[in-house]
Amino acid sequence: MRILTGRAAAARVGALAARENQYAAIEPAVRRIVTDVRRNGDRALRRYAARWDSLPAALPLRVPESQLRASWDAAPPALRTALRRAASNIRRFAEWQQPKSWTRSRDAIRLGQIVRPLDSVGCYVPGGRYPLVSTLLMTVIPAQVAGVPNIRVVSPNPHPDVLAAAAMLGVKEFYRVGGAQAVAALAYGTETIPRVDKVVGPGSKYVTVAKKLVAFGCAIDFLAGPTEAVILSDKGTPEYLAADLVAQAEHDPDALVIFITTSSRLAKAVTARATVLSANNPTAREALRNQGVALVASSREQALNWTNAIACEHVTLSRRDLPALRNAGSVFVGDYSAQSAGDYASGTNHVLPTAGAARFRGGLSVLDFVKIITVQELSSTGLRRIAPIIETLAEAEGLAAHAESVSVRCRRA
Repeated sequence: MRILTGRAAAARVGALAARENQYAAIEPAVRRIVTDVRRNGDRALRRYAARWDSLPAALPLRVPESQLRASWDAAPPALRTALRRAASNIRRFAEWQQPKSWTRSRDAIRLGQIVRPLDSVGCYVPGGRYPLVSTLLMTVIPAQVAGVPNIRVVSPNPHPDVLAAAAMLGVKEFYRVGGAQAVAALAYGTETIPRVDKVVGPGSKYVTVAKKLVAFGCAIDFLAGPTEAVILSDKGTPEYLAADLVAQAEHDPDALVIFITTSSRLAKAVTARATVLSANNPTAREALRNQGVALVASSREQALNWTNAIACEHVTLSRRDLPALRNAGSVFVGDYSAQSAGDYASGTNHVLPTAGAARFRGGLSVLDFVKIITVQELSSTGLRRIAPIIETLAEAEGLAAHAESVSVRCRRA
């Protein structure tokens, strides 16, 4: 993990601010997979699942509900307790986020919004390096709170713990497929997997590109790349700060982990401690070597500007700096707000924007699973009050029929 100061640090921030998910090299291959699944359905799905996930020919794509229940029954008591408690916290936070329907009346015009859930969603749960039980909770629970009636989960080689979590939540449709082919199946449908209105959840670079390619036929949450973490601190505890950096680094060798400070002494202490903590963690060690950096700013203002410019997935800072933060996927305030708390059990969602997307959106939430539909009801009096506005603007745009659709009502009212 390097320490950069002065122009070198500023240059690194500039490069990070301009980063994006650059997967152009694999897009042709992913496009072929997506097209194949769209055309050939289950036959293509099974071929890819056998090639990359060693799916036996006799095993159905859909996991039977009896297997889901058996996985829950076989789960260790400590895991079941942790799953229940984490799910409770996540559900409560999602309920707090839930948007409301409302109406207001003014000048004989009644306006409002109604909130309706999506009819169906597909939740992608990665099945690669780690069995991400938490991702199943983070994607399924907000959909349930939103009222989505059809929730379909896909995951390659699902671990029994993931199946147990699905059973606990009452998931009925779980498919043992993954990768770009699973995204295509959800987006376009196959003989076994019905199509969905939206695909959510993180995944490999192939999953990310597949989501990009299907985005015109099926909604997606966002394009998520490798994990990112920024920690901004001038006076924090080095062991705590380093522990968070290593925790996020162990997700992926390409994880981005950045420490920003105005203290050279703290930068040295944090990087030294991170080296020690990652010694027996090959993935974290590689990530710290590849993308780990401590940036020493000349002032608190510069440090905050750098944090906002990077627009990171996870951001840790002090309470006094929170009002100045504009761009982040999820924020962790103070010494005891470990980033792992948000990954598992505080209740906030850990499916978060990466590659600078925090400039324009936050993490996955109940809002991703609903439609907010506007409603208006005008009386004859209300229409007459705004008729001159409508007619004038419609005529300015050359849309005479728009103006007439109001004028004809006013003449008869």
